[in-house]
Amino acid sequence: MDSISKADIDKSFGKILKEFRKKSGLTQEELSEQLGISLKYISRIENGNNGVKTQTLIKYMNILGITPNTIYSNFITNQNIKDDISLSKKISSLSNEKKEFISSIVDLLNNL
Repeated sequence: MDSISKADIDKSFGKILKEFRKKSGLTQEELSEQLGISLKYISRIENGNNGVKTQTLIKYMNILGITPNTIYSNFITNQNIKDDISLSKKISSLSNEKKEFISSIVDLLNNL
């Protein structure tokens, strides 16, 4: 993706935010109360008709459990970063016990 337009970003963010809101079982109205923004603004964001302010995006991520990788991965072209995101996704699907095990292995490797 060589050139990324604001409209591309707005549509991508809106799609992801809507998907996670629905997975969380929240209505737009419930989410608007938690975010402290209007229902109309949420609708415009989810439909890709409005951008989302950084502060609001961070609130969305915290409330709905969205990682930065999820939000931005569609726009990353650097292969090293894409590889890191891929590894992160694999790790995030593991149980907490397995994540702790992986973390201890990484610590060991870093101390070699």
